[in-house]
Amino acid sequence: MRRRRILWFLSSLVAAVVVLTAALWPVYVDPRTDQPGKADAILVLGGAHDGREQLALRLAHEGYAPRVFFSDPYENSPLINRICHGGYSFEVICFDPSPRTTRGEGRELAALARAENWRRVIVITFTPHLSRARHILEKCWDGDLLFLDPRPRLSLARWAYNYVYQSAGYLKAVIEPC
Repeated sequence: MRRRRILWFLSSLVAAVVVLTAALWPVYVDPRTDQPGKADAILVLGGAHDGREQLALRLAHEGYAPRVFFSDPYENSPLINRICHGGYSFEVICFDPSPRTTRGEGRELAALARAENWRRVIVITFTPHLSRARHILEKCWDGDLLFLDPRPRLSLARWAYNYVYQSAGYLKAVIEPC
């Protein structure tokens, strides 16, 4: 009898994981992304250095926006330091969000966009964060936001971690204002 209960519990747990994985697939693995278009700025959200910085610089170099706005919540990142102090043919603005979260980045975006009268911003983050970032930034600023990601390759363990982490972040984002 005890063995059947354990087997039933484990079977139920596996089924729940499979259902949740499938249900959240379009949110974390295959979120809606946009095509780049002309914008007032490009915002690069902080996180792993997974190609997002290079994508933003390439888009600015190709003329999609005259400035790139880098979130710099890092204590000491040689890559971000190099980017923030490099010479480009477009403007590079680096900022330390307060708080050091997507919400802090959204607040900074909203303040700068209102001050500069921006209408459209390209936002770059990584795949599992895209839907949650869209939810948060749309709460902070009502301008046109285009979301892109560099489509980094993630390990199975990193996908599993992000399912849990992003889900917890989503729950928090639903109840918090910008």
